[in-house]
Amino acid sequence: MKNHSTYLFLIPILMSASCVSAGKYKQLEDDHGKTTQQLDQTSQQLAACEKDRAELQKKLGITATEKTELQGSVANMKKALEDAEARKVETEKRMAQFRELTEKFKNLVDAGKLSIKFQNGRMLIALSSDILFSPGSAQLSETGKTSIREVAALLKDLKNRKFQIEGHTDNMPIHTKMFPSNWELAEARAMAVLNTMLAAEFPADNISTASYGSTDPVAPNASAEGRAENRRIAIAVVPDLSSLPGFDELNRLSTPAAAATTPEGQK
Repeated sequence: MKNHSTYLFLIPILMSASCVSAGKYKQLEDDHGKTTQQLDQTSQQLAACEKDRAELQKKLGITATEKTELQGSVANMKKALEDAEARKVETEKRMAQFRELTEKFKNLVDAGKLSIKFQNGRMLIALSSDILFSPGSAQLSETGKTSIREVAALLKDLKNRKFQIEGHTDNMPIHTKMFPSNWELAEARAMAVLNTMLAAEFPADNISTASYGSTDPVAPNASAEGRAENRRIAIAVVPDLSSLPGFDELNRLSTPAAAATTPEGQK
């Protein structure tokens, strides 16, 4: 009877423990389900974030490329503006030189002895050969010598300038022992002007000569007037290329590379 009483006493306790364990298990099972659901949602969110990150990174990469291209465009525009400014400065410099020459030679221009002009990008002092020389001759007349001395005296005051004396003729052929063609005649006339300027103490290292013969007319040779214009001596102001945009780059390219040292034993 005692044992039965004991069993009867334990039954409620066991049932109570069984109910607690079942309740806890159910709760744990519910928590596990919720956790699994949360993990699934988090996983989906992570996947979405990864996708967004990849798209953003792609966009950032495109933006970086565009930024690089934009920076390159800005640099090119800046260089173009600098070059344009340099050309503007050079143009203003040449205009100032033209005004200076025009003012300096005003009396000779007004007297009809010479003209000052721009031709083929060069500034020229042009003197008619008919005033300086007899037809077919390279001997300066006395009037011609006087005019050249006046020109030399004025040019000598222009510092840091170089000049080239150019001989030009019309297209009428010449065939003499002294002048087989217009090339020789034009060169001889340029040399006559050069020697007269040197005699007037013009610096020899600032002057040179060139012959154009009949190849560079300034007027049609079909008329006597046109041929007279083409027979001329032109003194060109040699441009200073070092002031032009891009000169430094061109100068570096044209500078010969240092000779490579030959390894010992090689021939």
